[in-house]
Amino acid sequence: MTTLLYKAAGEIRGDDILPLNDLRVHYPDLYERHFAKYADRPQRASAPVYPLDCTWADVVFLSPVHPAPIFEALHESGRIGPAVIKYWTLDAELLDPARTCILLKRHDPAQRPQPPEDFIPYSADAAAALSTPSEKALHRLRNLNATEPLYPWADIPHILHRGPIPKRLFRTSTGTPVVS
Repeated sequence: MTTLLYKAAGEIRGDDILPLNDLRVHYPDLYERHFAKYADRPQRASAPVYPLDCTWADVVFLSPVHPAPIFEALHESGRIGPAVIKYWTLDAELLDPARTCILLKRHDPAQRPQPPEDFIPYSADAAAALSTPSEKALHRLRNLNATEPLYPWADIPHILHRGPIPKRLFRTSTGTPVVS
């Protein structure tokens, strides 16, 4: 059975999904839009990704967890309305393990950056084993209060790939190829 990884659908220019640092060079307006996510924690972009010998801004982020249960839990909290989630999928076997790692996210706002032991080697099997969100993660999302920041992926494992990923490898949520 194919293990899928998930990426939020969005505006992509060119032939590749680019990390933040590449966006800065090639598409400064997209860089500004994506970097705005870090307005309250700009130092996060320079956090180390130890196994790949790079920073947070040098990787493309994917999730082994389908977005539906995450956004359903946020909806249950009353913080968002019913969400129509637009995402793309990628066959986990297509990523090079030498350029990819898994970050075990353990939501702890005080812990920055995450320690090296939170990064584990990547394989499609390891991604498959992490494809179900933990009850702890869903509980946190279901119980957000009105003042807590919305960090849907705060304690969901991340798949980190160093460098661009060809857009042609992705499929829409209906299984059709992503096109320009």
